[in-house]
Amino acid sequence: MMPRYDQRHCLDVYHTLVAAGEHDAFLLRAALYHDCGKVDDDGAPMPLAWYILATLLKQVPLLYIALARRNGGVFRPLHIYATHADRGAACAARVGAPDEIVATIRHYHDPAPTGRAARLQWADQQH
Repeated sequence: MMPRYDQRHCLDVYHTLVAAGEHDAFLLRAALYHDCGKVDDDGAPMPLAWYILATLLKQVPLLYIALARRNGGVFRPLHIYATHADRGAACAARVGAPDEIVATIRHYHDPAPTGRAARLQWADQQH
C-alpha cells in the first residue's frame, strides 16, 4: 500500500492536471497511481528518508546511477526509487490497467517523454 505522502502527491499531480484543463481519463487515472512502483515487492513503502537521499544523489548523476544499480542490501530502496516508473507500469498491467495507462506510467520519467507521459511528467515536476 502506498504511504500517505505518496497518495497525497498523486492527488496533487491529479489536481494539477485538472487545473491545467486536462480531461483525458487515461492521463488522470495514471496520475492517481503513477508512483505505485515505489512500494517494494513485499508491499513495504519506501521510507521518506530515501526520497531525500535520492534527490541529493541525483545532483551527482554518476554516483546516483552507480548506487541505484545495486539491487540489494542497504541500497535496495534507491534501486526501487530509480526504477519505480517501470515497476509501477508492471503493477498497473498486473491489475488490468489499460495499455494507455501502463505506457504513460512507464514513460513519464523518460528523458524526453511524449504525449500523456510528457504531460504527467510536467505535472509531477510541479510537486
